[in-house]
Amino acid sequence: MRAVSVVTRRLPLALACAAFLGALPAVAQLSSPMPGVPGVPAGTGAGVHGANSPFAPLKDRADVLPWSVLTAVKTKNEKNRLLPVFPADIQALHKKTQRVQGFMMPLEPGEKQKHFLISSVPLTCSFCMPGGPESMIEVKTKTPVKYSMEAVVVEGQFAVLNDDPYGLYYRMTDAVAVK
Repeated sequence: MRAVSVVTRRLPLALACAAFLGALPAVAQLSSPMPGVPGVPAGTGAGVHGANSPFAPLKDRADVLPWSVLTAVKTKNEKNRLLPVFPADIQALHKKTQRVQGFMMPLEPGEKQKHFLISSVPLTCSFCMPGGPESMIEVKTKTPVKYSMEAVVVEGQFAVLNDDPYGLYYRMTDAVAVK
């Protein structure tokens, strides 16, 4: 019930955002994959960090799981649903402690977050997904993490999700923020 009320309250803002994005010139750089790219359905892929983005792209770090590994997942069509098909290197990450770097997408209001999504690219709008499910990780932390528009790094128990009811591919639990 709570999720429905959040969506209902934000619907007018989402429509305004969509109208605004529809009014942008064709040369605008958004972080989402551009529709019409052959072989890449809209809403899939790692997302693109636009050249005009006010946020710096993620810096390479040897101590974090690279998004290039996580976004290498394929999909299969099964009973009118798209399900992930994970390569062996991704399956090997299941139930292991991992460290990831990305941009926070809060799921609840407030300065501190215990449940959020982390994405490979920053959001362009509060209601626009920056890429497909392979470019996001659901994060549940032990203690609240201060929201930041800059990239954050979290470490926790990593799960590879084969058939999540929300369509997610990855989840991290018992996470903590690290520098």
